[in-house]
Amino acid sequence: MKNLTGMLKQAQKMQQQMQEMQTRLDGMEVEGEAGAGMLRVTLNGKGEMRRVKIDPQLVDPDDIETLEDLIVAATNNAKQRVEEHMQSEMSKMTGGLQLPPGMKLPF
Repeated sequence: MKNLTGMLKQAQKMQQQMQEMQTRLDGMEVEGEAGAGMLRVTLNGKGEMRRVKIDPQLVDPDDIETLEDLIVAATNNAKQRVEEHMQSEMSKMTGGLQLPPGMKLPF
């Protein structure tokens, strides 16, 4: 019975830590870039886009496709950084315990 009580306490502690981490992620901003930094995309810790900064030199009405590709590349770069930060935070919380493939927390 003591084991069960201890496990429940650990689960409650982990749930509280998850909520705290979620709050930190909400306020976190990560920037991704493409085109040697001429295009920057900012995402929050949940992966939601907050800002896009485009250097005016990249705006060429005759070559919209390149600009579109750079936006995708910068967004993917920022998303990768968000995921790396999430993995780092989760590793701290789980004491390095690896989660099963495909299991992403807290969302």
